[in-house]
Amino acid sequence: MLASRLVLRSAVSLSSRTFCISSSCNQGKAPDVNEVRNRLREIVGASTNWSDHQQAMEERTSLSSLLAKSQDDLPVKTAKDSYTEAYLPLGSDPTIREKYLNYHNSVRFGRILEDLDSLAVLICYSHTWNKELQRSPLSIVTALVDKIDMRKNIIYPDCDIKFTGNVTWVGKTSIEAKMHMSQFHEGAYSPVLDATFVMVARDPENKRAAFVNPLKAEGPKEEEDFRNGELNKDRRKELSKASLLKVAPTADERTLIHSLFLNTLDTQTVSFRSRKLPPNSLWMEDAKMKGLEICHPQERNIFNRIFGGFLMRKAYELGWANACAFGGCRPTLVAVDDILFQKPVEIGSLLMLSSQVCYTQDRYIQLRVHTEVLDPLTGQHNTTNVFHFTFRVDKEVPAVVPRSYGESMLYLDGKRHFDETMRGQA
Repeated sequence: MLASRLVLRSAVSLSSRTFCISSSCNQGKAPDVNEVRNRLREIVGASTNWSDHQQAMEERTSLSSLLAKSQDDLPVKTAKDSYTEAYLPLGSDPTIREKYLNYHNSVRFGRILEDLDSLAVLICYSHTWNKELQRSPLSIVTALVDKIDMRKNIIYPDCDIKFTGNVTWVGKTSIEAKMHMSQFHEGAYSPVLDATFVMVARDPENKRAAFVNPLKAEGPKEEEDFRNGELNKDRRKELSKASLLKVAPTADERTLIHSLFLNTLDTQTVSFRSRKLPPNSLWMEDAKMKGLEICHPQERNIFNRIFGGFLMRKAYELGWANACAFGGCRPTLVAVDDILFQKPVEIGSLLMLSSQVCYTQDRYIQLRVHTEVLDPLTGQHNTTNVFHFTFRVDKEVPAVVPRSYGESMLYLDGKRHFDETMRGQA
């Protein structure tokens, strides 16, 4: 059955990787490759040719007049309108399999992150699509990855993968999309992961917010999903208010940091400046890894910026390498949490990535990857993304110990993310 599915290029990334898509915007009709690929490009007028693509983006400014003046002017949509399935035929197409294969004869999870990002955008375009228009005036971009929970640690490199997803919550200009990934193995599909992305709609030039269609929940399951979307929004607001970049640590957190400090004092000198590591521990400054990427046009998205999935893949792979070196063995991903997309990354940028082990507990490693762009002409640095990953290894890992106040805040932030992940796993 899967062999009869058609293969097309990703809706968002203009690279050569492929996976099959069937969505409600096709009104149940099985699309052929050219129809689907051309339709996805027509949504925003994108082209695979670099010079044509630049011209198409300049022409999008004329679509501003098609934007709704208020959300009330847009028709109400349901979850069924955005429901989308996507197949990754690793079992039936060896040429695709090669691009997803890693050294350990498993699947490169960074590639999966790219596909999830593409699918999330396509789901949101399906929700907002107006069949009377030739092109969508909306620029839909990833705001954050709220959560990716792994339900299975093994992803087989030679078994077909199915992605499904739909819109579960809508604000005035933002959309929450939930996706599920399963893999066909031993005669049936079994769940691999659940992901929640939050996307935002902007004008054709991606300069200001734009309204999106309201969502009508049908049935108890959709109503529960919508309520959870509201709860997720409120939770993110509370976490933002409690950010260590805005307010001081709690009393318990201050006590924890002081206890860590006392454990590093040299009992022989009893000096603030004389510090030594406790047994089975490592200074945080020695648990880093860095990388650099030159952002070429090949990794652009349909809005002429660097594809968010590409950024996630590079951050994940650096974080995985850091966890591997720190733990001394191959790490397993437990969760991806709270990825913030603060600023777009322009083509031609120098992207600097910095991975830091922030917190450890037993066999778990909590990692933070910070990315920033460097303008080589001005020397100016700007933060673009912050990523949080939780890994598990097969043996107990050293404790990381902060030396400075800034590292202590990273330690506490890592512990907060780890505790939140463990609550979700319970």
